[in-house]
Amino acid sequence: MPNAPSSVSDIFLDKVAEWLTQAALKGENLESVVRGFCDRIAASGLPIARVHLTFSMLHPLYGSLGFTWRRASGLTIEGYRHTDGEPERFLQSPYYHLLTSNLDYMRRRIDVDGPLDFPIFAELREEKITDYIAFVQRFGEGSVQGMMGSWSTDAASGFSEPMIGALLRMQNHLALAAKMAVLGKLASNMLTTYLGGDAGRRVLNGQVRRGDGETIRAVLVMGDMRQSTMLAEKEGRQVYINTLNEFFDAIAAPFNRNGGEIMSFLGDGFLAVYPCDRHKEPSRVACRAALAAVHQAQDRIAQLNEARIGRDLVPVRYGIGLHVGNVMFGNVGLRDRLTFSAFGAAVNEVERLQSLTKKYSREVIASKAFAGYSGGDWVTLGEEKLRGVRNKVTVLHPAPFVAMTDRDDTVFDATADGLSEAEQVILLHRDARKKDIRPQA
Repeated sequence: MPNAPSSVSDIFLDKVAEWLTQAALKGENLESVVRGFCDRIAASGLPIARVHLTFSMLHPLYGSLGFTWRRASGLTIEGYRHTDGEPERFLQSPYYHLLTSNLDYMRRRIDVDGPLDFPIFAELREEKITDYIAFVQRFGEGSVQGMMGSWSTDAASGFSEPMIGALLRMQNHLALAAKMAVLGKLASNMLTTYLGGDAGRRVLNGQVRRGDGETIRAVLVMGDMRQSTMLAEKEGRQVYINTLNEFFDAIAAPFNRNGGEIMSFLGDGFLAVYPCDRHKEPSRVACRAALAAVHQAQDRIAQLNEARIGRDLVPVRYGIGLHVGNVMFGNVGLRDRLTFSAFGAAVNEVERLQSLTKKYSREVIASKAFAGYSGGDWVTLGEEKLRGVRNKVTVLHPAPFVAMTDRDDTVFDATADGLSEAEQVILLHRDARKKDIRPQA
């Protein structure tokens, strides 16, 4: 085990505190704040072997976000999901003891043998940890946001009194910088969850006034679930909601990647866009990406229906409309209640194309413009007079495609471990693990 330094350098610690202040002022994200702090606190001479920090978050899916830093391996990140009850591991953790006992701190020496107060200490003993301090720090009176954490050392003599004082001082600076990062993340979480990634970024970048927006060219995809009203009346609210979520997981998720983004959910349907330039090649790329997503969505719906039939549930039916045209993005609504939306003639046209899937008994219908850019085999259904469009529009549907041999089973793998693809779309961090657990310690 390493020997602890005889003293703590206030000069180096002041530099860490200064860095935290600058990180808060610059709006650094939470991961950068935690990683930078841990690296610097270890470089200052404190014999830190392990740091665990957990931040409670206001997020539709995740109750908290956890960071574990080890001197030997660096930083790892976990997202802890909301649960109906507390897992046994959390109930037996030092954090739970702090919360239920209304304590701010707890210190334990971890001997090489002998009894241990908490199961996590057995794992820390294997890491040669000798001294452990857990803490709770709230971000204000009555706030649901806060920080829990632990400091661990493998120094033979453990933490000295000067070290503990230094950690307490640094903890306050870290809490302030982390709170700023959490507040920024909360705003981003809410906007990207409810508006979508691109629309959320536009709002965060200043498009907040009524009428703010722009016109772009985009490939448009509109999907809708069939016979949903009958399902809601026959099966009841909860079955309908579960079916709708399964439907969106299967059919909508492919349109939320590879250049596409779900712009909005409209009842039991959705609108996705693939922004592209007005030139031929970008339009071709966007249309082909959308068509590939259609094929993937059809395959996923087929898998979903296989599973539903196996559970004695009715299969879901759907219609998809495909189009390309100019789209207006912007803030519309009341002066004090706005929504960021896509609108314009092209949006109306893709909605009507989607509706024609009922008339022609086809799952997918596209405009001639879309089919021309996307390539592939198409069958002409006829010409239709779309409301609001002067000339008739040629409508087509894709020739039958062969289901993928390398099937995308993400929707089922994700469901099996409790994390659906719709949830993956709004993961807090790219490294978040798909585990339904609470903070360790």
